[in-house]
Amino acid sequence: MAKLFFKYGAMNSGKTTILMQVAHNYEERGMKVFLMKPKVDTKGEDKIVSRLGIERRVDHIISEDENIYEYYQEYVSGEVVCIIVDEAQFLKRQQVDQLMQIVVNDNIPVICYGLRTDFMTNGFEGSSRLLEIAHTIEEIKTICRCGSKAIYNTRMIDGVPTFSGNQVEIDNNKKVTYESMCPKCYYKKYNNSR
Repeated sequence: MAKLFFKYGAMNSGKTTILMQVAHNYEERGMKVFLMKPKVDTKGEDKIVSRLGIERRVDHIISEDENIYEYYQEYVSGEVVCIIVDEAQFLKRQQVDQLMQIVVNDNIPVICYGLRTDFMTNGFEGSSRLLEIAHTIEEIKTICRCGSKAIYNTRMIDGVPTFSGNQVEIDNNKKVTYESMCPKCYYKKYNNSR
């Protein structure tokens, strides 16, 4: 029986690198995978990009209001043995349900990679739904600068931590980066910003 997987981790935990390794493993055995990512993820344009410098073109960019199950039925079904989704936190609730339809109705495993929470420690719509319905949930661990386990994502604008703003801020006129932190370091920076 196929399953819906959610593999989550803080920023810089290696999710994208693992995703590309999983795709490579399938393809090395002669199996076809189908890679997707939400359109809101403009980093890399039509590619999945790892911090290690590895990149790979996606097979499909998911628009905000797209029905993924209908797209799959019309354009994808056939030789594909696995669907892999990067930046799954940006999916809509109903799109996660549509991925589950592929798993249940077509017996195709779907592996989603993404963040659990945003820079304000709030859940993303796609991640929240995945945490509710995925068959298998796995944390991909990373560390804070202090050496402790990092679970939070801190938004840095021009090198300064910020704790307000839009949930999604991938690119703007200022340099936006994210740093994974343990709760202690996160709240230390949060308290210092007040």
